[in-house]
Amino acid sequence: MRAEGQAHIERIQKAMALVRKFLDWDRAVRRLDELNARVEDPTLWDKPKEAEAVMKERRRLEASIGAVSQIEAEMADAIEFIELGEMEDDAATIDEGHATLKALAERADRDKVHALLAGEADGNDTYLEVHAGAGGTESQDWAEMLQRMYTRWAERKGYKVELVDYHAGEAAGIKSATLLIKGDNAYGYAKTESGVHRLVRISPYDSSARRHTSFSSVWVYPVIDDTFEIEINPADLKIDTYRASGAGGQHVNTTDSAVRITHQPSGIVVASQIDRSQHKNREIAMGMLKARMFEAEMQKREEAASAEHASKSDIGWGHQIRSYVLQPYQQVKDLRTGLVSTAPGDVLDGELDAFMAAALSQRVTGEKVEVEDVD
Repeated sequence: MRAEGQAHIERIQKAMALVRKFLDWDRAVRRLDELNARVEDPTLWDKPKEAEAVMKERRRLEASIGAVSQIEAEMADAIEFIELGEMEDDAATIDEGHATLKALAERADRDKVHALLAGEADGNDTYLEVHAGAGGTESQDWAEMLQRMYTRWAERKGYKVELVDYHAGEAAGIKSATLLIKGDNAYGYAKTESGVHRLVRISPYDSSARRHTSFSSVWVYPVIDDTFEIEINPADLKIDTYRASGAGGQHVNTTDSAVRITHQPSGIVVASQIDRSQHKNREIAMGMLKARMFEAEMQKREEAASAEHASKSDIGWGHQIRSYVLQPYQQVKDLRTGLVSTAPGDVLDGELDAFMAAALSQRVTGEKVEVEDVD
């Protein structure tokens, strides 16, 4: 078999092994049998909420187990097809077999990521906050570049994006912004982006054209609904109102309709200025607060949530999860997984799926990678 075919096989096997490990394969198969038996029980729907949870888990396991079984079976068929072509010295058959393996490898990578999105809130919409670090205009401009990057990523996936909160920089860029990203598995994909992001470039604000390093942080947490029970004591809240500020070209409120809520015991602060109604903004901000508190509780239960913990650190050197170097060479390097792109323009235009997939995989394998930052 040609080297390219063997590479496709190894890629498929690696992806399927990761899914098997994530699912705990034998346990997952037994669990699917149990769920299939429960679905046959006519009394299941006497408790609709419980029945919906059973059906949801069954669909997820059925899809993941079925995908692995099908891909592995089709890979075996393709290998047999290539071997037959080699025995008969049939180049067309061999080429067709290799094309099948290539397509299976691409499908295996997609299905792998989808299977890994099985967390309690992975299927939900998500909030994504960007905050500029120290450094004034430089960091604020970088924060706005990140806001655009995630907006473009969401649009590429067909998600809907709303700007919930926005605070402009003094001269350029933003001090902070909060996006609401709506779409299937929005939180599951974006959750690995929490952390500090570092930019190295020739500053457009430096008349001497010197290189500058800027830092901004990203914080991701899921939108939750009434099925997630989060209790908040009203006495613990400090609620402020202020005049909304819009990004360029947007309609700007002229009344104090924006709402900021501080949960004093935890120090969590959320804000909304998306609506002209102060009452509606307060409702949105309360939803954001519940989501942040839910996400904080999930962190305590997830040992692999290093990216989220990093975002609570100082927004500066030594805490970054990814570096984007535009000068003197072009490179984006993820400092958790070691994944590198030599096309930072594409990454900044929203091509983030490969970085997200690598980070999701690392959460399953627990593999630590020694990565040197780029200068």
